Amino acid sequence: MFAVLTLTSGVSLDEVPYRRDSCELFEHIRAMPGAAFFDSAYPHSITGRYDILTACPVDAGVPTLARNSSAAQSLSFFDQLSRFQTEYFGAIQPVSQDIPFCGGILGYLDYDAGYALNRLPPHGASRQSGTQGLLSHLQVYEWAIIQDHLLGRAVLVALPSVSASRRRELLLMLRDSAASTRDSFQLETSFKSNFTSEEYALAYEEIKDYIYAGDCYQVNLAQRFTARFEGDPWSAYKLLRGVASAPFSAYIAQADNSTVMSLSPERFVCLHGQHVEASPIKGTRPRYDDAEDDLRAATELRSSEKDRAENLMIVDLLRNDLGRSCVPGSIHVDRLFELQSFPTVHHLVSTISGELMPDRSAWELLRDSFPGGSITGAPKRRAMEIITQLEPHPRQVYCGSMLYVSADGRMDSNIAIRTLLCQNNEVHCWGGGGIVADSQCDQEYQETYDKVGKLLSALEGMRT
Repeated sequence: MFAVLTLTSGVSLDEVPYRRDSCELFEHIRAMPGAAFFDSAYPHSITGRYDILTACPVDAGVPTLARNSSAAQSLSFFDQLSRFQTEYFGAIQPVSQDIPFCGGILGYLDYDAGYALNRLPPHGASRQSGTQGLLSHLQVYEWAIIQDHLLGRAVLVALPSVSASRRRELLLMLRDSAASTRDSFQLETSFKSNFTSEEYALAYEEIKDYIYAGDCYQVNLAQRFTARFEGDPWSAYKLLRGVASAPFSAYIAQADNSTVMSLSPERFVCLHGQHVEASPIKGTRPRYDDAEDDLRAATELRSSEKDRAENLMIVDLLRNDLGRSCVPGSIHVDRLFELQSFPTVHHLVSTISGELMPDRSAWELLRDSFPGGSITGAPKRRAMEIITQLEPHPRQVYCGSMLYVSADGRMDSNIAIRTLLCQNNEVHCWGGGGIVADSQCDQEYQETYDKVGKLLSALEGMRT
């Protein structure tokens, strides 16, 4: 029997068997429409606590943001989301400190949604091709499975709109040991970059010219790697999760048969109550199998004046972004230049916190901070102008954000780095890095491979 608890807020919690690896649990629901998995990568990553598994979004009329929207339309989009959140979910109260998501809005925003927000035209390739479609990919989910790896507990949490019979169906499905199967994932071609090394060097030199002219301080330049594939992206995600697990990972299947796979180590911004937190990453070194070489790389990163200066630029940018939504005087830098080590790279991570103004919502917090400064450069608007000038293709989901805003107002989001988009039988993967005055071209070019090279190699190992 399952223990059932219906809370005074109307939200129901049903205990389900806890799985140490949430992939096993997700395989019971991933064939459902709109299946989504927000993955802390436990047990591969011991820093993660919660996993969120959900499916079957409802057609609730969530506001959308069209490509080529104006600045006014983009600002209005976030206002509409804030109103929709209030009107659709009503007065849902926080369920528990241990339930991050009780149903709500979940999905992702493309990086390109940030252009109009910062009063910039769309990426040139989008304008020339007349690309249509949406920059927002958000849906309403009325139930979710929450895996809490700290407590070793799993629950099915459902909003009042989910009937008791529907909850019973889901519980039986989760108890059933049979999971759906699909085709394996295979590449048909090797990955190819949208930059040659010579083209990257020319773009790099243009950025250095802008920096020396005092036009900007830092610009994040990325290259996109593309290959053709066939089969099931879920097989690819499970492989990549074992190679480069990260605490802000996610897997989302879209209605148009596209799939996003994120192995992100970076939190964008989160909101719990009125407490706001952001954790930008700047500074990278590759991991090594040899312990001495690995320690040497970590020590070099920790003491690098260049990387610390680069990190500090973005901390200052984030402080300004959060200052637009937070109570004056509440913003603090809690941790500066903290070394965090992931399976493939070492990073420098800083943490900034503040208190959200009483009249602001999670959506306004996102609006005022998007896109994350760690993946644009500084100053943000000018860096974004240079990015669209130099990068051959729109970034799409890359450097956007995969996020949820729970019905009770709690929110978390990532910076969609180490992220792959499977669409129209092509898989895209991006790698980038911040260029500053004392950067070296060959080192910056190599850093893009340090960040995603093992992901690309792992998938190329699945090539037909």
